[in-house]
Amino acid sequence: MDHIKAVIFDLDNTILNRTMTFSGFTQSLIKTYFGHLESTEDIIKRIIELDQDGYKDKPLLFNELLHELPWAEHPPHAELMEFYGREYVRSSVLMEQAREVVQHLRGKYQTGLITNGQTDIQYGKIDQLGIRDDYDHIIVSEEAGVKKPDPRIFQLALDHFGLRPEQCIYIGDHPVNDIEGAASVGMSTIWMKVNQPWQDSITLGPLHTIEHLSELKELL
Repeated sequence: MDHIKAVIFDLDNTILNRTMTFSGFTQSLIKTYFGHLESTEDIIKRIIELDQDGYKDKPLLFNELLHELPWAEHPPHAELMEFYGREYVRSSVLMEQAREVVQHLRGKYQTGLITNGQTDIQYGKIDQLGIRDDYDHIIVSEEAGVKKPDPRIFQLALDHFGLRPEQCIYIGDHPVNDIEGAASVGMSTIWMKVNQPWQDSITLGPLHTIEHLSELKELL
C-alpha cells in the first residue's frame, strides 16, 4: 500500500451506523406521535421497511407514512420533515471504532469523506458526531451538485487532493454507489459489508471485503 496517499470513506453505514441512527429516530417518532397505541412493534417494522435502508426519498417516505400509519391526528407533512431533520441528526451513532480507525489512518494518509444526501442533514450528522476535523476534505452530494455513483463526484476528491486514482482507496457499503462508482474512475476499493447485498452485474470488484472498520488497521 506504499502507493496509497489518501483513504476516502462513505458516511452512512460505513462511518455512521445508519441502521442504529434511523432506529433511534424511529423510536423518537413513536414516542412523539404514537403514545396512544399499546403496541408499536408492527409500525416500527413498517417504518424501517419503507425507508429502504435510507434510499427512499424522504418526502415520499413521509407521505407514505402519513397515509399508512395509525396517527391519532395527522400532522402536516412539513412538520414531519422538520422533525426528521432535527431528530435524525440527534440520533447519530458511530460505527464501532470509527474514530479510532480514521485517526489511526491519518497518521499515514490524507483522509476524505464522500456522501450522498442533503447538505444540512449530512453535515448535521457529521457535527453531531464531532468528526468533521477527522477528514481533510468532505464532499456532500447536494452541495456538490452530483452524487454517487457518478464518477464526477469521485473526481472532485481527486482534484482536491491532487492525486491520481491509483493513489486513493475508497471504502463504502453500497456495491453500486460506492464500489462500482469509485472503481469506475480507477480507485481501489474496500467493500464494507453491512445491509446492501452484492450484485452479480458488478464487474469492478473490491480489493477487500470487511465487516468491521477495525479490519482496516491490518489492511492499510
